[in-house]
Amino acid sequence: MSSDIRRGTAEMTAAMLISGTIGWFVVMSGQPVSGVVFWRCLFGALTLLVICGALGLLRPGIITLRAFGIAVFGGVAIVLNWLLLFASYSHATISIATTVYNTQPFMLLVLGALVLGEKITATKLFWLTLSFAGMIAIVEAKPEAGGAASDGYGLGILMALGAAFFYALAALAAKWLKGTPPHLIALIQVATGMLMLAPMTDFSNPPQDAGRWAILVTVGVVHTGLMYVLLYGAIQRLPTHLTGALSFIYPIAAIVVDRLAFGHALQPMQIAGAAIILLAAAGMNLGWTPRWLRPRALES
Repeated sequence: MSSDIRRGTAEMTAAMLISGTIGWFVVMSGQPVSGVVFWRCLFGALTLLVICGALGLLRPGIITLRAFGIAVFGGVAIVLNWLLLFASYSHATISIATTVYNTQPFMLLVLGALVLGEKITATKLFWLTLSFAGMIAIVEAKPEAGGAASDGYGLGILMALGAAFFYALAALAAKWLKGTPPHLIALIQVATGMLMLAPMTDFSNPPQDAGRWAILVTVGVVHTGLMYVLLYGAIQRLPTHLTGALSFIYPIAAIVVDRLAFGHALQPMQIAGAAIILLAAAGMNLGWTPRWLRPRALES
């Protein structure tokens, strides 16, 4: 294994583990979802501003006006994604929300076909159908009576699906920004979010203790600034199939954190649905082709 692969694997693993813990930080912050996202954007922007400055990415002419506009569009989408995902935690638990959120590759598949004219092959359609079956299993599952997810369970799932859709929009915008420094894109995105959410943030009722401030700073600096640096560093060093495989650390870590921190155990039908969705997403990301579809795939 080359040093680049080892370093990229360590960076991707760290990025996914960090992502898997964000649900705990959001819940423990005690802030409204819009407030959590605003402070995430603010502290994340400050962190990324320092990083971009150190990398020489703030000089004039490094980004075109068109690319800037696309990055802003991606910023709006990514912030709406955060708002919906964080809001879904209180309805469907962190475990279920994160698993449903991992339908994002299929959202991107459909958007790519509609917007970019990309072909949906029989293999991709199979994984899409399997993912939908997993979604049905989760929707039909009955959360624990009186548990944190018993009220608004369906709403939480819809929010997580909405978050996946907006993430796919942000990923689509990123496809149009090839060649633009990714750390600069991230800075534009969080700065956009900061401006979006400032009017609806209640500055008269900030966190009242150092612990909650520490949580918000961590979400901005670690879960946004540092995570972006690790993620982009890994993407640059790893082959696509390894990046896709390591990305599944995120939902698994989120499920473990949810179980240990809040005692939320998945019900049998939820476990089955989650496993089906993660299997479908793995097949999609890693390019697996079921044996009975291989001749058809070769003909196309």
